Amino acid sequence: MLTNQLTPEQIAFYREHGYLHLPRIFTPAETDELAAELDWLIEKWALPDASWSGPWRQVYMNADTEKKSKLVAMHDLHFYSGAWSRCVTNRNLVRCMVDLLGRDVELHHTTMHVKPPETGHPFPMHQDNAFYEHTDGRYVDVLVHLDNTRHENGEIRFLPGSHKSGYLPHITRTPAGACTPHLPTDKYALDQTVPVPAARGDVVIFNIFTVHGSHLNQTNEARRLVRLGYRHVENVQLSGQSKGRPGLMVAGRRPRQPGQELFSTEMFVTNPVAALKPATDVAGAR
Repeated sequence: MLTNQLTPEQIAFYREHGYLHLPRIFTPAETDELAAELDWLIEKWALPDASWSGPWRQVYMNADTEKKSKLVAMHDLHFYSGAWSRCVTNRNLVRCMVDLLGRDVELHHTTMHVKPPETGHPFPMHQDNAFYEHTDGRYVDVLVHLDNTRHENGEIRFLPGSHKSGYLPHITRTPAGACTPHLPTDKYALDQTVPVPAARGDVVIFNIFTVHGSHLNQTNEARRLVRLGYRHVENVQLSGQSKGRPGLMVAGRRPRQPGQELFSTEMFVTNPVAALKPATDVAGAR
């Protein structure tokens, strides 16, 4: 059993605050390879404009910025790149997940979040559980940093301890129709949050219920992050992104439930092109 990557103090900080910064999980060489592969994925596969919708945009951006604001994104990088497959099974990272989630850990998904230069849009306060709802909090989101982050390019920001409140109702519809889930801007603001800048090769982890967001990228360079989602294998998903498909076991074993059959060897969809199409919104962007 993989254990003891994290110190008792780090585990206690995560339990109390709902997030944790872990420096140098990936070596400079590993980070260089992941960054190069990400740039290839952006060129060949990614969605060039996966921006979030909703009235929050007018609160966070002026009219001119709002028109130009973009987000580059895609799901499941490990389906397209060997380097990213190695990333999700990185021994040091997996040991961290075991320390927080227990012996049996499953990869749920990976998602690219790239804020383009100058127009990389901010994200309103939200919980990732709004995008892939789970039964409980045994779910850790991991942000792999391929660039140094700071205020100017929109580092991740958290509302400490917010995970203790469990799932909060999100705005999902407006008079104009459906919108990307987000928390009310009059109750949850970025100026209430704690910034967590990090260096390339670092990861920042947080609980699926932790409220978070980020500012606009104001720099002349892209801000590249990739989110990896890990859960305890018995944490049942209720709705949202990747529901119904098995994930890769990165630690431990998948217990067999009474009457449970082997996973199907058939494709989950009959149209392989449709399988590559994104959901209406890119889940849990930051």
